Amino acid sequence: MIARHISDGGDEEWAELLPLPINGGFAFANNRALMTLAAKGEVPDLIALINPDARVTPGALESLAALLRREPLAGAAGAQLIHEDGRTQGSAFRFPSLRGEFCRGARTGFIDRLLGQSPPRIDAEEAGEVPWVTGAAVMFRTSALGSVRLFDEGFFLYFEETELMWRLRRAGWQIWHEPAARVVHAGGAATRIRDPDTGLPLPQRMPRYWYESRRRYFALVGGRAYALLVGLAWLFGYLLWQARRVVTRAPIDGPSRPAADLVAYGLWPKAHDVALAAPDFATAPAEAPVWMMHPS
Repeated sequence: MIARHISDGGDEEWAELLPLPINGGFAFANNRALMTLAAKGEVPDLIALINPDARVTPGALESLAALLRREPLAGAAGAQLIHEDGRTQGSAFRFPSLRGEFCRGARTGFIDRLLGQSPPRIDAEEAGEVPWVTGAAVMFRTSALGSVRLFDEGFFLYFEETELMWRLRRAGWQIWHEPAARVVHAGGAATRIRDPDTGLPLPQRMPRYWYESRRRYFALVGGRAYALLVGLAWLFGYLLWQARRVVTRAPIDGPSRPAADLVAYGLWPKAHDVALAAPDFATAPAEAPVWMMHPS
């Protein structure tokens, strides 16, 4: 259908379909597009990645490109995601951390304030440097990608852009958020695990790959022991919240069975979780991503 639309609409001069034989995930698919351009000698200075559940508004890509050209140390610039009615969505964030995961499990404002934990979401009206931005609508400087390699193909979905931007920042590149670049996003429509209106997890089990991706992220940035410690920190915080909920009779909300699923799928890091699986532009594309080759 996509190929027919491109052909019937006379869009061959600017649009090209790259069909893939498998659904290898976000990292695998975007890497194949980047590596295909490199093989043709057509890698541009800047490249934008847009989710299938996102719609670019006029001027958004121009704003991202202008920021990257204005800030030579910026390796990536993220757009401001919005709802159809113009309300903003989370688009820039602080990196996940040991303290942050404990507070996320505890869900208690007093504990957040006691530990000095800021909200993970960063809201701003002006362009500025941030730790990382969502991959739903982001523009990369390809020279920055070339210096740190592409997306890690050990992820199926979630956390892959967080890990890539962690590598970019460690290499000295900056990550910027540009609120003037606005992209309409049906949050959660692609995976159906979040309420598109609020962005909050739906009252159902999170998919197994979310826990596996979370586990891999912490293992890559801090090692296997750190990943295990982070998982235990969330579990301890979650037990505190459950105890408080019993006392206050607060309703159960959020995803179901998070503790059991974390223990089953996301607590114990595997040896392959600490092996970066990020190709570069010149790498011959593998037929399948790394995550398909290892038992989780």
